[in-house]
Amino acid sequence: MTPKVVAPFSFYLDEKIFERRFIMGEEIMTMMNEQIFGVWFLIGAALVFWMQAGFAMVEAGFARAKNTGNILMKNLMDFCIGTVVFILIGFSLLLGEDILGLIGKPGFDIFTSYENFDWSNFVFNLVFCATTATIVSGAMAERTKFLSYCVYSGIISALIYPIEAHWIWGGGWLSQIGFHDFAGSCAIHMVGGLCALIGAKMVGPRIGKFTKDKAGKITKVNAFPGHNIPIGCLGVFILWLGWYGFNGAAATSIEQLGSIFVTTTISPAIATVVCMIFTWVKYGKPDVSMCLNASLAGLVGITAGCDVTDAFGAICIGVVSGVLVVFGVWFLDYILHIDDPVGAVAVHFCNGIWGTVAVGLFATTTAPGNNSLTGLFYGGGFDLLGKQIIGIVAVCAWTAITITITFLLIKAIFGLRVSEEEEIIGLDATEHGLPSAYAGFSIMDMGNAMTMEVNENTDLGTSDYASASDVQKDAAVKVTNAPAVAMTGMYKISIIAKLSRYEHVKKALNELGVTGMTVTQVMGCGIQKGAGEMYRGVEMDVTLLPKVKLEVVVSKIPVDAVIEAVKKALYTGHIGDGKIFVYSVDRVVKVRTGEENEAALQDVE
Repeated sequence: MTPKVVAPFSFYLDEKIFERRFIMGEEIMTMMNEQIFGVWFLIGAALVFWMQAGFAMVEAGFARAKNTGNILMKNLMDFCIGTVVFILIGFSLLLGEDILGLIGKPGFDIFTSYENFDWSNFVFNLVFCATTATIVSGAMAERTKFLSYCVYSGIISALIYPIEAHWIWGGGWLSQIGFHDFAGSCAIHMVGGLCALIGAKMVGPRIGKFTKDKAGKITKVNAFPGHNIPIGCLGVFILWLGWYGFNGAAATSIEQLGSIFVTTTISPAIATVVCMIFTWVKYGKPDVSMCLNASLAGLVGITAGCDVTDAFGAICIGVVSGVLVVFGVWFLDYILHIDDPVGAVAVHFCNGIWGTVAVGLFATTTAPGNNSLTGLFYGGGFDLLGKQIIGIVAVCAWTAITITITFLLIKAIFGLRVSEEEEIIGLDATEHGLPSAYAGFSIMDMGNAMTMEVNENTDLGTSDYASASDVQKDAAVKVTNAPAVAMTGMYKISIIAKLSRYEHVKKALNELGVTGMTVTQVMGCGIQKGAGEMYRGVEMDVTLLPKVKLEVVVSKIPVDAVIEAVKKALYTGHIGDGKIFVYSVDRVVKVRTGEENEAALQDVE
């Protein structure tokens, strides 16, 4: 049988068909990858947006209940105000045409050329921008005016963040020299943390955070435990989940994305374990809130180099982050005496710097997608490390100058801090007219269940006692005297006062030598009608107001001296200054010793 002969031309055709099919297959795969990663890019943006909920939960949980609504409102407005200013100017300053490596060219393409607008980049960079402003909220929580907060949040989103981010991600001078910050340890966390540090310093500590002696020297740091650690923990888990989008959204291959997920998991886990061990050894117990902060610290630390580090690098970064966050909290409290309720400075500023430096130490070409960056510990010398340090110094200088000017202007125009009374009562009530963020769960409901029927004995018809008629003043219930009893020389003095005057009364009593007292938070009203607040447009008639009741029993200290000291501490001249009740005490027994009466009242034995 004669073998079949195939012409060379047919081989040529077969090869061309195969080559064409191969090229078409590659083109299809490239298109599919581009589409897939385009969708993942937007999913990542959504995950970063979800981090706003995490920040809100962490800050609210680590603060006191009376400020919860204020904190939630701030986190909401961070994103909403940020969106407004990012549309107007922020986005163009960040990603507009580069001008001398310093800023993007301002423009309004979102309005003038919407069909050609870069929608994905806008959304992605917007959620990053909002994160930067949110970091500041926690450090200045519980004593900052809401109006002032809205103003500086807008300025951060409009000017401070976009310009320095342009240097790094928008084609600016730092990107031109080879500075590397993949997801924002420097551009976002360090910047937000530095703003938080300066803001917390300028607004001052919360009342009672630091105890001072007569010379004004700080002698003690007082703890203000967060009111809801479960909410704080939920916030940390939400943030950790969102961080996979935060770090991984800009990945360009499956291999790179997988590596980023690995490093973004290892670093916070190691940081948390190290922090647990460290606090266990240092304080005798593993500290829950500090470990929650450590998880976030590890995430911040890996953010800049998540794409260029391997597992060993991520472990090293996590170890340092776990110790650094504890040191940062201690340093702020005991050395700088700066009050940061949620640990924002230790988490974001300290570890933002560390994460940026870590790129220059641990970058390796074994990480998928990294073909050029090599850190000091992987044989790359000091070149990359030097560039990272230059970037840190430049961005810190820009941020410090601009945010300081911002805070000084706000302080001069609006004021930064609420009044002492507003702070003690809580920002929920004073800034937002919200009786409680937990009204349905509170021990004493501040809603309609707390109202009292108005009658001639409680309604003066005016908020000013002096202008009330004699008839109205005389309508009070008459007091009848009880039968006389033998006086023992011991008296119980009960003081009802505003929450805001508690520290003043306590100090006045201590100066008299009164060292023992019983303090309770109570609800009550006198001849004033209480405070009517609005909820969802409906007025709430709240006649029972939060008060503090101090009770002391004295024998050697003259009652009149106590009364005069308390009156001086409480007096403002307005209705609601409080009342003092004096009772004769028949008998006192000290349970432990069996001593009675005056002997039982002595604290020193």
